[in-house]
Amino acid sequence: MRRIPLAQPYWDEECQKAAIDALSSGRWVKGPQAKSFGEEFAKWCGAIAAVPCQSGSAALWAAMRLLDIGPGDEVIVPGMTFIATATAVSLVGATPVFADIEEDYWCICPDDVEAKITEKTKAVIGVHIFGQVFSPRLKEICNKHNIALIEDAAQAHGGTLDGVRVGAIGDIACFSFFPSKNMAVGGEGGMITTTRPDLSDRLRRLVDHGRDDTLESIELGTNLRMSEVSAAIGRVQLRHLDDWIAKRRQNASFIQHPTKVRNRSEHAWHQLCILVNNPSEIIANLDANGIDSRVHYPIPCNRHQVYSEHIQHEISLPVCDNIAHRLVAIPVHPSLTKDELDRINSALHL
Repeated sequence: MRRIPLAQPYWDEECQKAAIDALSSGRWVKGPQAKSFGEEFAKWCGAIAAVPCQSGSAALWAAMRLLDIGPGDEVIVPGMTFIATATAVSLVGATPVFADIEEDYWCICPDDVEAKITEKTKAVIGVHIFGQVFSPRLKEICNKHNIALIEDAAQAHGGTLDGVRVGAIGDIACFSFFPSKNMAVGGEGGMITTTRPDLSDRLRRLVDHGRDDTLESIELGTNLRMSEVSAAIGRVQLRHLDDWIAKRRQNASFIQHPTKVRNRSEHAWHQLCILVNNPSEIIANLDANGIDSRVHYPIPCNRHQVYSEHIQHEISLPVCDNIAHRLVAIPVHPSLTKDELDRINSALHL
């Protein structure tokens, strides 16, 4: 009986052939694979442009640069997310402002976002946490206050809101292709998408030292490019992605859990997290039954040591503080068999 992993990246002969063909072509960077991958991903999610890059974190940094965010600016971020959501803001010299999350859906709370908007606010980063799509009110608030909306879509490939796919909801979206995500590229990787024509050309420049077609650097950028091998693998994985997401949704429906899904949306189920009062006991029981699980994310971002000098370091975000350490992620990936799903259900309800 195999141990059930929390995530399991997909790899087959088609992926292997794509990687070898890219290597054999002799064009390892800045070639047709990355260009096609960006075009295909944009079409898939409904954005007007997309460019592959080195990671989801790199995509977030690029989003800050695209919006000319820097010292003196503020960007509102959720208190519960992967730390890169906040540190991307800090890396360009701006200040992350931490907002609380929703009790039911665990995404950034629109009411707290609106309460924290100031004249310095340049953008809001809404995280589609675990694959749960953020509130539609977030876009309404950003439009009302004329500030940019960035989707941190690292965990939400295939999620939808009012029929619109994640990646085409905000001004800019940032995806991750880390091996645990809904699709991967054989290592580190990311994608930046935009719905704004005025940003599409800059999107392509920023990942290549801010250069245009004449190789003159027009603006400050750096090397964020994805390799041709990774892009080739990503193109294969993208062709399977809809089927994998359908299987994740099927698995999430089969597993007996209380997690809510927002109305007017489709969850992408990167993680199936359950809110419990006894996380250590649940994790130990799953472990005893050969099932991997873990807490996501136990420490609210504002309480991390990196933000020990931040004005909000000791300030409570009540829902984050109550929930963050009690969210246990259990397997929901598409490789699960019926027997394994039964094992998960049995272990959860002993």
